[in-house]
Amino acid sequence: METKNEKGLFPFSIMFIGIAWCLFQLYTAAFGVLPALQQRSIHLLFALVMIFLLFPFSVSNPINKDRFTVEKTLMVVLSLFATGYIAINHVEIWSLTGNLSIMQEIISFLIILLVLEATRRVVGWSLPIIAMIFIAYSYFGSYLPALFQHQGYTLSELFRHEVMGLEGIFGVALGVAATFVFLFILYAAILQVSGGGQIFIDLSTAVVGKIRGGPAKISVIASCLFGSISGSAVANTAGTGAFTIPLMKKTGYSKRFAASVEAVSSTGGQFMPPVMGSAAFLIAEVLSIPFWQVALGALIPGVLYYVAVFIMVDIEAVKNGIKGMEPKDIPSLRETFRKGWHLMLSPLTLVFLLLYLQWSPMKAAFWAIVITIISTFVNKNNRMTISQLFSSMKKGAVGSLETTIACACVGIVIGVINQTGLGFSISSILITLAGENLFLLLLLTMVVSLILGMGLPTVAAYLVLSVMVAPALVNLGVNPLAAHLFIFYFGIISAITPPVALASIVAAGIAEEKPLVTSLTSLKLGIPGFLLPFMFVLGPELILEGTAINIIISVITALFGIYSLAVAIQKYHIRPMRLWESLIFGISAVGLLYPGWLTDLVGISVIVFMSLYLWKTKNKVVSSINKSLAV
Repeated sequence: METKNEKGLFPFSIMFIGIAWCLFQLYTAAFGVLPALQQRSIHLLFALVMIFLLFPFSVSNPINKDRFTVEKTLMVVLSLFATGYIAINHVEIWSLTGNLSIMQEIISFLIILLVLEATRRVVGWSLPIIAMIFIAYSYFGSYLPALFQHQGYTLSELFRHEVMGLEGIFGVALGVAATFVFLFILYAAILQVSGGGQIFIDLSTAVVGKIRGGPAKISVIASCLFGSISGSAVANTAGTGAFTIPLMKKTGYSKRFAASVEAVSSTGGQFMPPVMGSAAFLIAEVLSIPFWQVALGALIPGVLYYVAVFIMVDIEAVKNGIKGMEPKDIPSLRETFRKGWHLMLSPLTLVFLLLYLQWSPMKAAFWAIVITIISTFVNKNNRMTISQLFSSMKKGAVGSLETTIACACVGIVIGVINQTGLGFSISSILITLAGENLFLLLLLTMVVSLILGMGLPTVAAYLVLSVMVAPALVNLGVNPLAAHLFIFYFGIISAITPPVALASIVAAGIAEEKPLVTSLTSLKLGIPGFLLPFMFVLGPELILEGTAINIIISVITALFGIYSLAVAIQKYHIRPMRLWESLIFGISAVGLLYPGWLTDLVGISVIVFMSLYLWKTKNKVVSSINKSLAV
């Protein structure tokens, strides 16, 4: 029987653990991180404890969700024991030279089981199953066909590589989660609670609310602004979608289209610098290049993605006669700035610290958090109270659980890949299948990236793909940054790709629409996102690799190509288009998206010719359509 005391004790415990976790992360950000193994094990300790308290063993038994149980207590104790052992004995573990002791093998076994179970509860079955397959591959590798064969490793060797070191669970994946990724998630939570998230929406509303299709364009801009910081396409969909989707439905957009716009826009936030869902820093670390190089390289593709969505939203508004919002519902731009200018200080400071001063992501995120908290005291109407601060810290801690545990589980996969040399085998297989044909290799890589990225958080998806498929592209001569952005794009865009399509599913829930219908419409709106990676791989000028004149020409032709593709998808340009007319625009888009002056010239010429033809035949076709409707 649940007591009143337990009712109060459980939420207090979650709040206390969440705040303690945040304070630990902020302290290490301000005064220096602990030794890697110790920092990561303590971080995992907090994550496991919160997961086993918040997520019941069975989702079909929600009665135990908000109370202490014997099972939860046991899992928390095991988590404290196992990860605490690593944190306390990190020096001894780091200097291991011989075989593992019995205790160390028990600890290793426990941590692997705890990570797999915690991941199952938070992320679902897909990632733990993948991790278990890789564990089996490590153990039974000597029995496999020659293409995938390796010497095989004992359980003790597996434990040592996966747990007692920095190659597996406590490797790079958890390392980035335990340092700057957590801080950016916390920053997004504090910014949201402070009113900063609403400022993005208000600014977007003030700028585009009155123009045709305004609510959908608000979704595009607001999701772009907040999506880069939030670190999750799903979280961004839920956050901004709660406001934008009902607004789009109110002004005439269908439930299906409103949900799809929000899902596609929120997913694109992960492509936008400077933060890119925290993956920009990881890409820089993996490639050993400056962060600003990644951010600038990703800028043009990110902008092109949103230009494409914006155009398709505008065409939808024209086709359906959807106007802007009522003037009374649109906030004044001047008044919005007057009331909320101080809330823009931390995002602007973050960009300045990262791109101009080139501070480390951890240090920049720390000061962005501090400035956000201080800035709320400028205006008494949104001054953050202690209660709100604690609430945002808890929200940040809970929001980081999915990324943290996914990174720990992905560490198992990465550890096996490195231990067995599987990454080289997969790269060789992809190159062999493609016959050293770059375009075919890109198609194969796209399919693999979409499959492996399904249901994974941004950082986890990129990490898996960076060691499994990116090397194949680099080995065939693709620019390393372009190769890593390519797999990053397709790993992320799986959030709107059926059958998983988590962002589309969340948006469908808000819009009260069927998930599959929403996912298919999202896929249609997101087609430019499927073509952009091919564009910057085949034409690296779009990631700022080349001369200024070539970059400018590439951007201009890409804009023409994006527009041509958008009107082909929407079957509307000047007037409704027949199928054959849309196909011509689609072919023109492909020509413009493929680098080369001849294809660009032909593509632009086709657009000009078809535009003149459509304009000349506009009255005749529209009249014909009206007559058919009348009949």
